Amino acid sequence: MNKVYVVGIGPGEEAQITPLARAAMERADVLCGYTVYIELVRPLYPDKETYTTPMTRERERCRWAMETAQSGRTVAMLCSGDAGVYGMAGPLLQLSPDFPAVEVEVVPGITAALSGAAALGAPLMHDFCVISLSDLLTPWETIENRLTCAARGDFSLCMYNPSSKKRADYLRRACDILLREKGPDTVCGWVRNIGRDGQESRVLTLAQLREEQVDMFTTVFVGSSATRSINGRMVTPRGYEAKV
Repeated sequence: MNKVYVVGIGPGEEAQITPLARAAMERADVLCGYTVYIELVRPLYPDKETYTTPMTRERERCRWAMETAQSGRTVAMLCSGDAGVYGMAGPLLQLSPDFPAVEVEVVPGITAALSGAAALGAPLMHDFCVISLSDLLTPWETIENRLTCAARGDFSLCMYNPSSKKRADYLRRACDILLREKGPDTVCGWVRNIGRDGQESRVLTLAQLREEQVDMFTTVFVGSSATRSINGRMVTPRGYEAKV
């Protein structure tokens, strides 16, 4: 069958891999993905053939998957979280006109915005934005504009890729932008290693968040003006209590 499943495996914990994702991986002849993601599921499929590439080789990986599917094999391209949220669904579908015989099926997964929000409480109960702080593919000026617009719109905000060795000050820079529009006491939170060994989280203020040291395995949440800390949990009211 000429088919590529592009599969969101969630945070990587077996319990958070959906039955649909499991079925797609079971049907596949070969599992393809970033090395870390393949290692997360290897215990579930120890005998499956795999193909891996490191970071920055995403286009090469996608083309290999499409060429392999075109040859008649079924491929499962693995992504952490959801395949359509900073995943490989887009690049594969962009390649699809060059491979008209290959069917691409997008299999959703639990993205970090949702699994991280659950760990913190309910920070995304009302309208929210998701923004990556990585400027590898997006100019910082665009990221800054999006942060400003989200803050002015009083959205709750989830930030992916908040920091790395090369971008050690990016979370601080993002907080400085948000502090132009939001109060320093705005309720925030972060979760590290979501759904994996060593998961940890913290609820804190925007002023405190500015001073935090986080990494690429951390997802950051910034509340709206309505967000509250309740029993150590981050909660953004939907407004049910105001209904008569």
